[in-house]
Amino acid sequence: MNLLLLTPAPPGSLSGNRATAERWAGLFENLGHQVTVGTNLETRQANEADVLIALHAWRSRDAVSRWRAEQGRKPVIVALTGTDLYRFQYSHPQQTLATMAEADGLIVLHHLAWQVVPEALRSRITVVLQSAATPEPAGRLTTDNDRFDLCVIGHLREEKAPLRAALAARLLPPESRIHILQAGKAHDHAWAKAAGEEMASNPRYQWLGEIPRAQASQLMSQCRAMVISSTMEGGANVVSEACRAGLPVLASDIPGNLGLLGENYPGVYPVGDEQALAGLMLRAEREPGWLDNLRRIVDGLALDFTPEREQASLEEALTKAVALNPAG
Repeated sequence: MNLLLLTPAPPGSLSGNRATAERWAGLFENLGHQVTVGTNLETRQANEADVLIALHAWRSRDAVSRWRAEQGRKPVIVALTGTDLYRFQYSHPQQTLATMAEADGLIVLHHLAWQVVPEALRSRITVVLQSAATPEPAGRLTTDNDRFDLCVIGHLREEKAPLRAALAARLLPPESRIHILQAGKAHDHAWAKAAGEEMASNPRYQWLGEIPRAQASQLMSQCRAMVISSTMEGGANVVSEACRAGLPVLASDIPGNLGLLGENYPGVYPVGDEQALAGLMLRAEREPGWLDNLRRIVDGLALDFTPEREQASLEEALTKAVALNPAG
């Protein structure tokens, strides 16, 4: 089939949406489909496509509406992001829920996402866990051997609560060796300014800015654990990458994290609670056995995040959507 895959992120972007779109394009091509990746619905591409796959329900409202008007009942699959699930279906319900309702298939990126999808639409859901490649052996970055490095990887924007780990590190006792290494592009000047000011005043914190994927993998290889402090997530790919790399995760207890790590994962803290996060960080430093247990858990989860598993789930989502709309 000819698939048209739309993402709001332009070519060259290092955003999660663009990375997901390009990875999915490759996986669908492995299945024998032809895939066009675009940012806008162009009539020629739409006419040639058999199925539309749109990343982000709210941002794809106009594209899905046009597709239905111009392409009739050809199938539509919509991938629901964290902001779709946990913000826009409440702040912009008319647009977001209309897109979800018009979709023949809904893709969600973690196992608990169904809880906030309208009950009438839940039968259309396919869970697609984002994959990460098998990490290649990487030389460790030069670092102070006396430090206990923790990493934070992701764009600096409100939903990520990006400075939570840095603020928690301020609460640590003087003898702690913990140091926070953060990588990610600032969403705007305000976040860049905040990160710069934090780095200037917090000796435990360093912001590296946006770095290439290979360097991010290298950063993971030098750290003892990763912190993901988000207030909302649709299923962060960086969690998949950490599990595949055998890197323990310290996570906020939001559904988007628990839906990947498991509802009983021990390395979680109440979202927004810097004191509790500081306690987890200190426990990771002081209790090697506890940290090793987290490592064993993420090692066990690694097989959930293989490209082969993600490809099979995408094939399931496509098959289900076409079956629900045979007129397409």
